[in-house]
Amino acid sequence: MDLADLHIFRSVVQAGGITRAAEKLNRVQSNVTTRVRQLETELGVELFVREGKRMHLSSAGRLLLDYADRLLDLAEEAREAVHDARPRGLLRLGTGESTAAVRLPVPMNEYLRRFPEVTLELRTGNTQSLSTHVLTGELDAALVPEPVAEAPFEKVAIYAEAMVIVAGAGHPPIKSPRDARPQTVLAFESGCAYRQRLEDWFARHGEMPDRIIEITSYHAILGCAVAGMGIALVPRLVLSTFPDAKLLSVHSLPPGLDRIQTVLIWRKGTLSPKVRALSEVLLEHAEVPKARRATGKNGRTALVSRNDRARA
Repeated sequence: MDLADLHIFRSVVQAGGITRAAEKLNRVQSNVTTRVRQLETELGVELFVREGKRMHLSSAGRLLLDYADRLLDLAEEAREAVHDARPRGLLRLGTGESTAAVRLPVPMNEYLRRFPEVTLELRTGNTQSLSTHVLTGELDAALVPEPVAEAPFEKVAIYAEAMVIVAGAGHPPIKSPRDARPQTVLAFESGCAYRQRLEDWFARHGEMPDRIIEITSYHAILGCAVAGMGIALVPRLVLSTFPDAKLLSVHSLPPGLDRIQTVLIWRKGTLSPKVRALSEVLLEHAEVPKARRATGKNGRTALVSRNDRARA
């Protein structure tokens, strides 16, 4: 078993079949099929369950995919470290909508100015989907709200978002979910950390929203709140981008619920020069304590992960 076999195997999984994998790899279909069969023979297991022309990962295949991801990512990191430590190539970054719109324009402009050989590809989504894409190697890194699983990631704190509840203008003070009328929540799809925080707030008071309306953008959420359709939990910073913010009432959450930490995550053991440089630029533009940073022997700002700080 070599890295080429693992690369072909992972390509088949990602492409969803032999034919599309062969096209992406610029190989003939029979060659890809043969290499997959040889890998199965070498390992003595079936990596795919075959149903006609359809292929699904077997339990052994899912196990191997995790190792293949780690080995291939580590090999790429080794190549970058040995041959060129300068950030270059495609940087695939995931982030939430509010972070992309409000937080990132200035630091990303600075990042691309410093490292013109990097091409940025930005993808927005919720915490759950972005974390999954980092694990599968579809993203190099992502900016996501806590909580994030410790085991598969390394991470560094970047932003502490102040969170507020918004409702229509003139809405009475909201101290608990019972004060919200109507008890309708305006939120992104399931998997959004902000939505989960609001649902947890309801649950702590023994309440459940009467209704959850899923909306795909912050400005649409704020517009619906202006119309009196419900309440929403949003980063306070988002209000500065909404032209009709004066038509909203803004309500504070109790301490402990009113701030959410945004962290930069990457797959454990895969810190590339591109992501390291990104973390440094983000930290330069972020309102985080100086304890979040450490200086390496070469004088450059070095990354300190949350786990490292805990061990210090």
